[in-house]
Amino acid sequence: MTRAASTTGPRRSRTRGVRLTLVCLLLLVAGCGDGGFSGLYNAPLPGGADLGPDPYRVTVEFDDVLDLVPQATVKVNDVDVGRVDRVRLSEDGKQALVDLTVNGDIRLPANASAQLRQSSLMGEKFVELAPPGEGARGSLDDGAVIPVERTNRNPEVEEVLGALSLLLNGGGVEQLRDIVGELNDALTGNAPEIRALLSRVDHLATTLDDQREDIVRAIDGVHALSGTLVDQRDDLATALEDLEPGLEVVSGQREQLVGMLESLGELSGTGTRVVNASRDSLVANLRSLTPTLEKLAEAGSDLPEAMQLLPSYPIPVFGNSIVHGDYANVSVRLELELDTILENILNARRPPVQLPHDGGTGAEGAIPFNDGTAPPPLPLPDPGAPLSRPAGSVPQGPGDGSAGGGLNDLLGGLVGGGG
Repeated sequence: MTRAASTTGPRRSRTRGVRLTLVCLLLLVAGCGDGGFSGLYNAPLPGGADLGPDPYRVTVEFDDVLDLVPQATVKVNDVDVGRVDRVRLSEDGKQALVDLTVNGDIRLPANASAQLRQSSLMGEKFVELAPPGEGARGSLDDGAVIPVERTNRNPEVEEVLGALSLLLNGGGVEQLRDIVGELNDALTGNAPEIRALLSRVDHLATTLDDQREDIVRAIDGVHALSGTLVDQRDDLATALEDLEPGLEVVSGQREQLVGMLESLGELSGTGTRVVNASRDSLVANLRSLTPTLEKLAEAGSDLPEAMQLLPSYPIPVFGNSIVHGDYANVSVRLELELDTILENILNARRPPVQLPHDGGTGAEGAIPFNDGTAPPPLPLPDPGAPLSRPAGSVPQGPGDGSAGGGLNDLLGGLVGGGG
């Protein structure tokens, strides 16, 4: 009896342990069911990023997330700053939405970009956040969305291997071998010529580099010309449309134009023969003109003045300001200087010339002064000599209307009449 009791005791203890284990599992499952257990993806991983006391959440749009899973790492400059909370599909089914949780101490601009990268060749995927290269603005806050325009992913190893396989199997490797062989055949024995060609190419490149500013200026000029042509596109179109009737007229007169050009060619040949035949005479005539040309050069500015007066002879060039058709304008110049007026007044009693009286030459032939006394006798002027004015009379210029003597007589009469 003792042996039987001792053998049944361990069996009962093992049964009791199994029952306790099952009860614990049931309680664990029940507890997880009450808390919303949705899989191992929600179980936190050990050694994850420190999110800090005040993290913020960001949603990133990707065209393709590959095999990115929740709890993946979020990095900035290869430093863990957050984790991937959830990967889901957008409502329209065109993009994948990745919900991230980022440490609150990490501040990024609002136009930051996101990239799906791989830690190693066969490593896990993670999300890399990075600020833009330039033009950063705003701040990436809680609830922000990074659109698909600012997201990207690195190529997969399978894609790289597939592209390499396509290149090796169906690509141009065989054609590349043919190209290399042809190049070897072309270069064999032509090394000096190829070297000279490369030297010329280097010289050409150097010359083009030295004229870079001129080339740029020419390109800018062509750009400005093209802009002008674009602005005048309507005018050019109108000109081309209106040019068609003119071309039709020219086409209709083609025979006449061809005949004119042929006649012009014959005239040119005849002129050439004439010039060749008269070349010696022409040279002699030109040499004979040398003295004449020298005299014309010596004349200087006198020749243009003479040529200006010659067409209007005998009337001077300024005659158009005097003669107007059947009448003429005369301008009178009066000198109103006080000393000249006084001198004219004092000399007004003396006539400018001796007036004859009955053929006499004495004082009886002169006009008496106002006081009754006779002026001294004056000699009669020579009939063949021009009359001269006494000193102090008003000078006359071209077109002055002979106002000197009349003004003297007028002033003399005023003085004589007033005593």
